[in-house]
Amino acid sequence: MSKFYTKITSKLQKFIEAQKIFFVATAPNSGRINLSPKGMDSFRVLDENRVLWLNVTGSGNETAAHLSENERITIMFCSFEKAPNILRLYGKGKEIKPKDTSWNDVISLFPETPGTRQIFEITIESAQTSCGMSIPFFDYKGERNELNDWATAQGKEGIENYWENKNQTSIDGLPTHLLE
Repeated sequence: MSKFYTKITSKLQKFIEAQKIFFVATAPNSGRINLSPKGMDSFRVLDENRVLWLNVTGSGNETAAHLSENERITIMFCSFEKAPNILRLYGKGKEIKPKDTSWNDVISLFPETPGTRQIFEITIESAQTSCGMSIPFFDYKGERNELNDWATAQGKEGIENYWENKNQTSIDGLPTHLLE
């Protein structure tokens, strides 16, 4: 049975902190829904209604484009070990870029990560748990290093060139505002 919450309880926070993977979903007002798996040490609970997600350079920048249009975001965590559980966080998100005044306040909460592109601050409107009894067991074997290795090899200038060439619009042609 599902249960709704108006905040992230301490039990939900412990569940979040134990997960190695989470999923981010956003959608524009018109166009394709984006659903992406995320990993690394890139998620922080600030308080019972605010979280941060550190986003690194990737093939697209859908989240930024969608949030600039409507702010809607859903984060989902699944238990792949021990007791079954699914947790969805529903909220409104905003982008924090390295040039923003609040950047220094939030970047220090994360480990230094090559290719860091932005941080998303999400105000949680509600949370929902559901059983997750159909989710299979998986064993965590470790982090992949390929993306960090690629970003390190690019260097700061190479990453900025990549943003210019590959991260300016969503797959539906919406602006990401990354370099503004």
